[in-house]
Amino acid sequence: MKWRKWNRWIHRELGYLFFGMAIVYAVSGIALNHHIARHWNPSLVERVEQVPNVSPVPRGEVTKEYVMQILEATGEMDNYKQYYFPNDLSVMIYLDKGHISVNLETGETNLVKIRNRKVFREMNFLHYNKPKQLWTYFADLFGLSMVILAITGLFMVRGKKGIRGQGAVLLAIGILVPLVFLLIYLWS
Repeated sequence: MKWRKWNRWIHRELGYLFFGMAIVYAVSGIALNHHIARHWNPSLVERVEQVPNVSPVPRGEVTKEYVMQILEATGEMDNYKQYYFPNDLSVMIYLDKGHISVNLETGETNLVKIRNRKVFREMNFLHYNKPKQLWTYFADLFGLSMVILAITGLFMVRGKKGIRGQGAVLLAIGILVPLVFLLIYLWS
């Protein structure tokens, strides 16, 4: 069998085998890029509701009864976990899947409900290698396969659109772009 035939076979088989992994890493990678840049959590959806203000009180007067009144007013009695003071001017009431923040000076009260973002959460779970164990080896195999796919892809097309023509220009651009960003952001 000729080497080009082997090249095509390897490229095709690895492409099919790791299609799902490529989608997982690509989609979650885009989501994670925007998470860092825009303080957006791709794994969670957060909804904030302003609830009727409660009576402003000094920190020293905040008791469990006060917290229970707020929970009753918001309809979150069954979800209560605990409360604490992040500073002298506010109290944070932790709930199952959310929290309530109360400004003790103004009485301004916000109910924050949190739920998992479907699909993104699962993809990020895999992208961050949370399963560990066998998943680590499969992800490493995927990484190695990406290198093989990149190399075999260079030799898929012959002629003026291949590696000796237009392909060489695109290859050079693909190598230079990351180097330029490194020069701009890391080495300057």
